[in-house]
Amino acid sequence: MPTRAQVDELLQAGHTYASAGAALGVPAGQAFMIATGAPADASNGHPRQDLVNPAPHNPKRNEHVLAWVRERAARELR
Repeated sequence: MPTRAQVDELLQAGHTYASAGAALGVPAGQAFMIATGAPADASNGHPRQDLVNPAPHNPKRNEHVLAWVRERAARELR
């Protein structure tokens, strides 16, 4: 578990909560809570929704998988 000092050090070095959390191995919302003592969700009246429930990340395409899908579809349509 990162300490408040570790999070503060990264924030003062120019990191965002997201990059500080990534550097420390925790989600952005957790880095926010460690630094501020407040939850990142709206439960304290000050929402930081950008730090909780981030949008899903779609990894880059894998050409090997796409080739397999094309080949499989071609077989099914024959």
